Amino acid sequence: MSHRELDAAHITDPALRSAYLRCRRLNARHGRTYFLATRLLPAARRPAVHALYGFARWADDIVDDVGESAAPAQRAAALDRLETRLRQALDGDPAAGEPVVLAVSDTAARYAIAPIHFTDFLASMRSDLTVGAYATYDDLYTYMHGSAAVIGLQILPVLGTVGPQAEAAPYAAALGVAFQLTNFLRDVGEDLDRGRVYVPEDLLTAHGVDRDLLHWSRSTGRRDRRITAALRAAEAMTRAVYRQAAPGLPLLDPVARPCIRAAYVLYGGILDAIADDGYPVLHRRAAVSRRRRAAVAADGLARLTAARLTARRPGGGATPAAPAGARPIPTATARPTVPED
Repeated sequence: MSHRELDAAHITDPALRSAYLRCRRLNARHGRTYFLATRLLPAARRPAVHALYGFARWADDIVDDVGESAAPAQRAAALDRLETRLRQALDGDPAAGEPVVLAVSDTAARYAIAPIHFTDFLASMRSDLTVGAYATYDDLYTYMHGSAAVIGLQILPVLGTVGPQAEAAPYAAALGVAFQLTNFLRDVGEDLDRGRVYVPEDLLTAHGVDRDLLHWSRSTGRRDRRITAALRAAEAMTRAVYRQAAPGLPLLDPVARPCIRAAYVLYGGILDAIADDGYPVLHRRAAVSRRRRAAVAADGLARLTAARLTARRPGGGATPAAPAGARPIPTATARPTVPED
């Protein structure tokens, strides 16, 4: 099936095909929810999404998994090398580095993805090496612009839109933020072990929670009503961003909507699982059940079939994904707001 995707995307160079296949394996192994949603895209567009995911995963692994004893300076140097190789690849050097870099630079060229999105992403990855907490949501959003919003902006040209990409850009950025806030809530315990807390400090303080209390709960396995209240507020904050992103779904190419709708539902399902289980995220990771995942996938397939049939009718098509050489979408996006406590 993966070779069919490469054929559909007209990726014929053996080295490039191998690079894209590596990205696909990274996506399948580490991004199960994301990978399932990607299966609902037209085959020709899947390799690009795998490449973007693979690059993001590669950088994230440098930050978190390059040996537990690796100093921040060593990890920063590894990120610098990655950025240098990416810049060389974007400039047309085919020998710039790892297969993941080769694949993502090819995707960037095919879909005219603005290089600044990769620069901003790597800047946020570097901040993870030194920043372990965020005082307010505004502070957190500065980080998430690079780590999440630009991911939505990178993928938008691959998905395609029914109108100008600039109109859909703020919604794509907001959805990237919503997905990351969901991951933050799901991974509170794991992130705490790495020395990071992504729930804004002012939200925690409003409910009487500090880092010491989080560590106590993590180490003892005991829950605390103050922590539960803070996590419930973080869930509400995240759902507010989902609501802001939702109007962007109809702006996408109809054949791409089932993919993003599936991701929207599945990531929202993670929030449901967290809430239904009583917010035990300091002690275990919540997951969407297989039955739920299968139901969403079946619904997505039905929607995809309907969209393809509509697209085949005269006048039923939408604006295709941006070809290489198209004008990149703007980098400036509106910051998703969150409700006041």
